[in-house]
Amino acid sequence: MALKLNPEAKAIQRLIREEIKARLVLSGSSSFLDKFEPTSDKEEILRRQDYFRRNLPQVRPELKVYLSKVRPIKFQRDYLHDRILIVDEGELERAEKLGLCEVTTRIEDAEGYSLVLSTIGYGISVELTPSQIAPELYIMPLWENRGTLKALTKIAELSGKMSAAPQIIAALSELGRVMEKRKLLDELEELIADKERQLNESIAEKLEKFSLTLTGKELLEFLGELKDGNYEAIFSHFGDVENEILDLINNAEKELTESLGVSVDLFPREELYPVRAPPERVELLREELESELKLEFYLKSREIVEKIFPLLQPLRKELEGVHELDFLQAVKDFTESFTFPELHNDGIAFINGRHLFIENPQPVSYVVGKRPEGFDVPGSDILRDERVVILTGANSGGKTSLLELTTQITILAHMGLPVSADKAWVEPLDELFFFRRKRSAYGAGAFETALRSFVRALRGEGRKLILIDEFEAITEPGAAVKIIGELLKIAHEKGFYVVIVSHLGEELKAELPFARVDGIEAQGLDEKLNLLVDRQPAFGKIGRSTPELIVERLARKKRGNERQIFERVLMAFRRD
Repeated sequence: MALKLNPEAKAIQRLIREEIKARLVLSGSSSFLDKFEPTSDKEEILRRQDYFRRNLPQVRPELKVYLSKVRPIKFQRDYLHDRILIVDEGELERAEKLGLCEVTTRIEDAEGYSLVLSTIGYGISVELTPSQIAPELYIMPLWENRGTLKALTKIAELSGKMSAAPQIIAALSELGRVMEKRKLLDELEELIADKERQLNESIAEKLEKFSLTLTGKELLEFLGELKDGNYEAIFSHFGDVENEILDLINNAEKELTESLGVSVDLFPREELYPVRAPPERVELLREELESELKLEFYLKSREIVEKIFPLLQPLRKELEGVHELDFLQAVKDFTESFTFPELHNDGIAFINGRHLFIENPQPVSYVVGKRPEGFDVPGSDILRDERVVILTGANSGGKTSLLELTTQITILAHMGLPVSADKAWVEPLDELFFFRRKRSAYGAGAFETALRSFVRALRGEGRKLILIDEFEAITEPGAAVKIIGELLKIAHEKGFYVVIVSHLGEELKAELPFARVDGIEAQGLDEKLNLLVDRQPAFGKIGRSTPELIVERLARKKRGNERQIFERVLMAFRRD
């Protein structure tokens, strides 16, 4: 059963969620946070605590480096237009439902397709499964995410767990040669242009060396033939050079054949210089290479899928586990030095609680309800299990921050998480209300809105914690005492826990003998005339407000007539 939160309490819960989410490395990991919404179920809270106690210690800081390298591996069903599947009539409907490629019962429909698959003994024999008809749909996502597979391998090593990734990586290595050819196909024009350049440079060098061996008359004849483009006449006189050039062309095509895996007949022999590969021959070579590669890639992918198919489901679970590990890593980072609260039936208490969103906060200890065994802090011996507490004291002394801290610890505890304190005790609640002071809201409308909200918090029964920040700020002090007094009496009668921040401690204490009044006091001014405040409330003691110290600060800072006036006001405080 979910812990019910009012809007201000929900705002604090959102801040806690954002702090954890900000520490996540993987985008999909935030779904795990949704599983830990605050709950009122004591057994569920204990189960969550046990989960975190077991798993958080296993999370190692160096995991974050490898978590950041993990990417989703999506096996998406797609329609492949390069193949056709031939089946008999009885298999037609089932084959079409797979939705992977064109399906027919007629062999003559297969003309023009790169891959012809069949269940009737024509073309490449297949079974009616996605892994046989379209194995590339499994292989390509894995090949493109080899970095993720390597990261999963390392994460498993650091976590002391088994991983499917190493076996998949080993199987994928068999695809290396085919993928190299695919890369060459993508760069075919550049590859051929580079080979042309090398050939022409080598031929030019041969011709240059050859010209140095000619007599003057032979050189003039040679240049004349070259100028007229009469290469046949030239090579009829100088056949040795022609043979050497032909050897260069043959070797170049042989190298291309070895690289591409198909027979290459690319360069014409009619004109040996400069060498140029006709565009139509390049296109024919590309088509042949594409056809060969599609077949080779299909067959190799099918071979690999047969080896790794049983590993795909474990891999999916492993990827889910990585997101869980990422979530645990974020929780551990956020709750470093936190402690798990004890669950009991008598309110909220904590020792050295630290506000989550204040830099270098002063630790504070506090209790609402029964003082738990082990809550041994200065002044706590006077505590008498009070469920209703009035928190008084210095302006800017930390009263609102204490309400926020109490809310933070309560929410963390109900999420099953460690809390920001050295020690804590939390009763599983049904509802949590935090009423923050609306500093810009005054007048009858604001008063009515606030009053209705407080009354709603007092409706019904159950285990409730109600935190109220300066209700009297939106009405007259006299009316505030009457209204707050009656509201707190109702809360006391129903057994609710309440902490209310108020400057009306004396008045309320007289009205509410069952309530405890605590105080946060300013202790003086430092050398820079800043207020010195001990933010730890004194139990059972009204905290004096800060006007006297503010007047003293102004009296010490001002000069002339203004100083005389402030000093006179200060003397009035001291006479009282």
